[in-house]
Amino acid sequence: MEYIVLAINAILVKNILLAQYLGNCPFLGVSKKMDTAVGMGMAVVFVMTFATFITWFVHHYVLVTFGLEYLQTIVFIFVIAALVQLIEMFLKKLVPGLYKALGIFLPLITTNCAILGVAVLVIRKDFGFVESLFYALFSGAGFALALIIFAGIRERFRVSYIPKAFRDTAIALVTAGLIAMAFFGFQGIDSSLKALTMN
Repeated sequence: MEYIVLAINAILVKNILLAQYLGNCPFLGVSKKMDTAVGMGMAVVFVMTFATFITWFVHHYVLVTFGLEYLQTIVFIFVIAALVQLIEMFLKKLVPGLYKALGIFLPLITTNCAILGVAVLVIRKDFGFVESLFYALFSGAGFALALIIFAGIRERFRVSYIPKAFRDTAIALVTAGLIAMAFFGFQGIDSSLKALTMN
């Protein structure tokens, strides 16, 4: 039950993108087409999970052991950058269409604060190894869900009349705010689930 609560929290209640406002650059940049949004979502899930996997070990068995916790951010960024390079090479070789569609936003995963944020959050929340992986996987899934929902809505904008003052970035920001408000409605689930686990 504890892992179900953690998953629901990561996907809906404390969505890394809509509740914690991390990773807005790819959210706005890659959400114009559904296929690029799905590709970016899957890439973020992969990088977030594996970055957390590696950074958890690096933190507990290297940084803490040698008293180098102050280097956490720099080390975590290097780990994330290496993983993004691996994904970039993989996509370029096997899925060139998606690689071209993602364009500049694929290397930007390296500096995506959502991925670094999750890696740091699991350390700050003192999660165990399995909890960290679970949280990272479902935080990535929450990121992908928000991105796909947003892309679906933005695709509808192409066939809808939008006043000139609201076109492009303006309507995207208003829509992102409305989606975030909709996700805010899941806050009640959190307290209900916590009450269930205490009984």
